[in-house]
Amino acid sequence: MGKIYTALGLMSGTSMDGVDASIISSDGDIEYSVKTDKYFKYNDELRHKLINIREKVLTIDDLKALSDDIKSLERDITLFHAKVVNETIETSKIEVDLVGFHGQTIFHNAEKKITKQLGDGEMLSKLTKKIVVYNFRQNDLENEGQGAPLTPIYHNLLAKTFKEKGKVKLPITILNIGGIANTTSINENYKMTSMDIGPGNCLIDKWVIANSEKNFDKNGDIARSGKTDKFILEQTIDNFYYSKISKKKSLDINDFDISFAKGLSLEDGAATITELTADIISKKLSDEAIFVCGGGRKNKFLIDLIQAKVKNKILQIDNLGIDGNYIESQAFGFLAIRSYLGLPISFPETTGCKAPCKGGVIVKKF
Repeated sequence: MGKIYTALGLMSGTSMDGVDASIISSDGDIEYSVKTDKYFKYNDELRHKLINIREKVLTIDDLKALSDDIKSLERDITLFHAKVVNETIETSKIEVDLVGFHGQTIFHNAEKKITKQLGDGEMLSKLTKKIVVYNFRQNDLENEGQGAPLTPIYHNLLAKTFKEKGKVKLPITILNIGGIANTTSINENYKMTSMDIGPGNCLIDKWVIANSEKNFDKNGDIARSGKTDKFILEQTIDNFYYSKISKKKSLDINDFDISFAKGLSLEDGAATITELTADIISKKLSDEAIFVCGGGRKNKFLIDLIQAKVKNKILQIDNLGIDGNYIESQAFGFLAIRSYLGLPISFPETTGCKAPCKGGVIVKKF
């Protein structure tokens, strides 16, 4: 066992609702322990600014054209994360060696090797007086990877720990349903394979926001009260989604839209979109034990629909004694430690990079 480092991992996902913060201790290899998890909600103004900028940034040219707006918003995001770091450390009374700063993704194009996560690592280091690791995805892109998903190496550590404690038998699949859904499959020899598999919450959230006063479909209750339009569902599947998804290992919210549901009621649109999401996810799941994490696991209707389409039972990862809300923020604490130690964070079987790849930019500005 190597030296144990303590890192604060920060993650703001594609739902753009707030920041998850987790403090973990690890040697970056086989040892880890979770110290604390906390959630910090964005205020409405900041969330709306984020959603608006993401909807405007559809191409690389948009990144350039909107650079002033993006720079201003990046400052706001960094200030928010600085408050998160300082409050988490103060309230937990845990000293941390590193901060793993994912930032807020507004654009990702693996083919063009460009990814943009809002967040100024140098500014965060100044404001928190901590060593900050950020910009985790770019080096993977430069080495022919897709830049995502990056959490599988942490999923692999979790699987080893759960197996050693007798909580699981391998192989297993960890299904993460955030804005985008991704899987990590881990076999008996701890070989992992991972990929983005389709939309998670993104289409459902987008529909609900556009057609109601709500930000998401709590428990899937809106969709459950509606009726799936089978014609639109089948047409959408045949004409677009599977052909597009099958060509990519990593996905971005801008790969999808909700125009196909135009004209449907709130409830029927939610039902149709949720059915589509479940159909896409289910077709990418293998016949092994499935443990689900991420915000989408709370959408009971979505989980019920996926369950009806697969053989093996879908289990909440929370049943294994870990909070399924914070897997990704814990992961970026772990990745910060690995980056600091010069260990790879992405692999050919996870992102498609040509060789195990280091990542993350390390800054100390205090």
